[in-house]
Amino acid sequence: MSVLTRDEAQTRAQFLDVQRYRIELDLTTGGEDTFASRTAIHFTARTAGDTFVELKPATLRSVTLDGQPLDPETLTENRLALTHLTAGPHELHVDAVMNYSHTGEGLHRFTDPADGETYTYTQLFMEDVQRVFAAFDQPDLKAAFDLTVKAPDGWKVLANGITEQQADGRWKAATTPLISTYLVALAAGPWHSVTTEHAGLPFGLHCRRSLAPHLDADADELFEITRQCYDRYHEKFDEPYPFDSYDQAFVPEFNAGAMENPGLVTFRDEFVYRSAVTDTERQTRAMVIAHEMAHMWFGDLVTLQWWDDIWLNESFAEYMGYQTLTEATRFSDTWVDFGIARKAWGYDADQRPTTHPVAPAPDAVPDTASAMLNFDGISYAKGASALRQLVAWLGEKDFLAGINTHFERHKFANATLADFIDSLASTTDRDVHAWARQWLGTTGVDTLTPTVTEADGNWHLTVTQHGERPHRLTVGAYDRDINDGRHLILRERFDIDVPQTTHAARITDDAETSDAPQGEATIARPGRRPALLVLNDHDLTYAKVRLDDTSAETALRSLAGVPDALTRAVLWNTLRDMVRDGELPPAAYLETARAHLAEEADLAVVQGVLTFAGTQIANRYLAAADRPAALALLTDLTRALLRRTEDGSNPGLRLTAVRHFIDAAAQPDTIRGWLDDGSVPGGPELDPELRWRILTRLAVLGATDDKEIAAALAADPSATGEEGAARCRAALPTPAAKEAAWTAMFQSDTLSNYLFTATAQGFWQPEQADILQPYVTRYYQDAAPLAARRGPAIAEAAGRYAFPAPVVDADAVHLGETCLDRTDLLPALRRKLADQVDDLRRALTVRS
Repeated sequence: MSVLTRDEAQTRAQFLDVQRYRIELDLTTGGEDTFASRTAIHFTARTAGDTFVELKPATLRSVTLDGQPLDPETLTENRLALTHLTAGPHELHVDAVMNYSHTGEGLHRFTDPADGETYTYTQLFMEDVQRVFAAFDQPDLKAAFDLTVKAPDGWKVLANGITEQQADGRWKAATTPLISTYLVALAAGPWHSVTTEHAGLPFGLHCRRSLAPHLDADADELFEITRQCYDRYHEKFDEPYPFDSYDQAFVPEFNAGAMENPGLVTFRDEFVYRSAVTDTERQTRAMVIAHEMAHMWFGDLVTLQWWDDIWLNESFAEYMGYQTLTEATRFSDTWVDFGIARKAWGYDADQRPTTHPVAPAPDAVPDTASAMLNFDGISYAKGASALRQLVAWLGEKDFLAGINTHFERHKFANATLADFIDSLASTTDRDVHAWARQWLGTTGVDTLTPTVTEADGNWHLTVTQHGERPHRLTVGAYDRDINDGRHLILRERFDIDVPQTTHAARITDDAETSDAPQGEATIARPGRRPALLVLNDHDLTYAKVRLDDTSAETALRSLAGVPDALTRAVLWNTLRDMVRDGELPPAAYLETARAHLAEEADLAVVQGVLTFAGTQIANRYLAAADRPAALALLTDLTRALLRRTEDGSNPGLRLTAVRHFIDAAAQPDTIRGWLDDGSVPGGPELDPELRWRILTRLAVLGATDDKEIAAALAADPSATGEEGAARCRAALPTPAAKEAAWTAMFQSDTLSNYLFTATAQGFWQPEQADILQPYVTRYYQDAAPLAARRGPAIAEAAGRYAFPAPVVDADAVHLGETCLDRTDLLPALRRKLADQVDDLRRALTVRS
């Protein structure tokens, strides 16, 4: 397949003006494999010349240009040449048969094992529109879209605009405003729907029929979050919501968390909870709702010109999602979860060899294949952190004024980073262009280190910066509670700029400041030095922070006694970074968790610490001989959390403790008893998620078999049940089970994207090193051809989930480095392998 280059896109955008698409899809022919697609494109050539249109058909039946037939045989890969165009208007008609997808790309088709009902939905991002209809497929050739769909009886068709069923059984969607090709959306099937109206617009929630009771149970909460975010965005943004309806469809086997299709946001349907979840997980779902709604303005109304600016879409929506949720909903502490979980994603990505600037240089994204590689923790978490720092530096009033200027200047059109910065600069006297160069055009994570001294009745702080970005940060000074030495009391917070500026002197109240060299800031405060000094106390900047010796000792002894959850998140992230950088032994992190986590009040912090302790420290950073002791410690810690929650006062914390107790179980007896009894003593009752979690762990330990797995699937014949069974079977520690799983993943090519992922998740287990050793070499032999056959979505899954991550040794690193020398790796796989191999190197360094 030919990927679109930036140069080609620029040339085509100068040559063409595309006005309208008329798309007719027939989902009633072709059976389970194909559907019919007819497209009429109205466009104007500004001059005489040649161009091309993209599509990836199973069969191209006919093409006509201005009424004259073109030879379908001229289709080369995914491009159909349009030659000798005259200046002026043209009309292209394409009639094709297209393939359904089972990898979440294009028009995905899914049959629900729970009831046999079939559903289809589109995911057209980047270049997958070509799998559904012919298009000039680039974001800056916006057009209006008319969509008609013929669907089976009993189906409902959802689209970007309000849909109406016609007399002949077809569904017609309202004409869209000008939008990009990748934002066209369709979801067709026997959906269960819950509808309401708000601010004069129809709002809808949709899911598979088998999930109807679970959607109904949460519909009030989902609508409340949607309304609250919608109203808050209308307070922030001058431009009103630009589309005619707002539907949210929860769809099966979705590769992303959600997709911001105008008027029809699609979400992975794991967000329709069929088992118990914590309030932090509900907060995450709410954040995704807020994130996708922000895209209606930033991404859909104003769209990037080329994919190098994808960070603008995602960073803005990420920042707005967390901030708006905090302002408008009951989830008022969302930045704690961002700090402990989401931000760590950005820090990790930014310290790998594959790091890139938040805003890559134009020549760094020469084509669509390279653009796909930038959907990572940098474009989301680091970019959102940079915007949060920008707001702290610029002020929210000027930031929002600049955003509204941007919407007014570029609505229903396309814009670049330069346009965005110009809009911000028009509302402030700050040098936003310089800020953008320093923050958005550089890579890596700065480190801020404090030095504290005492003299003449004052304590003096020097912050040394390893890096070159300007930082506006809050410093927190804490004293021990004289009545309870384990607890700390906030003495003061003050702001400081690093490197120091005259503005920093003005904002630090009565601070004594002095001229500091580049990369330093110095401040003096009255009294004795605090027991704990926390740089970046409000987590407003993006940097690794370190502790002075006294503060480090205080943190390790009294972390649970720090009064603010966001400050505790900053401290836990500091310890996490120190482990990853080889400055704190992994065992010391575990002991700190044992000492303080049982008293932690914030669920996001508990979840973040336990996840890092289990998946990174126990599974990778400790040698195999030390793993049993780590699991025993985690078992003791989760038992303490279970004891703390016996009174039922904190069900979310108890559920978290149960999950991590299961994952850390080194012996099957206790969790086997839970499974046989159907509940945990003192609660909760085992729901499907907990049953499959226990059964997976029993499989890892060799304490179950295929017969029990089959019985569990018969009791839960759902899509998640099929995934659970696939995960369990792959986790069984027998040669036959491993070979069967490997064949399913790398040779049969029949697994859907979700079943592939579930199988891969079960396959690699730290306890099974001996039986898995031969598959390390096989992975590097089989991954590249698999990716070439099945495409980017499976390539990404193979790199993320099927990688032999638990095998941490020099030979594994060497195999990975050798594989990266291959020239035939699909870019999506190459990027994942590069990241994974670097993580192996880091794990080896931490172990040493």
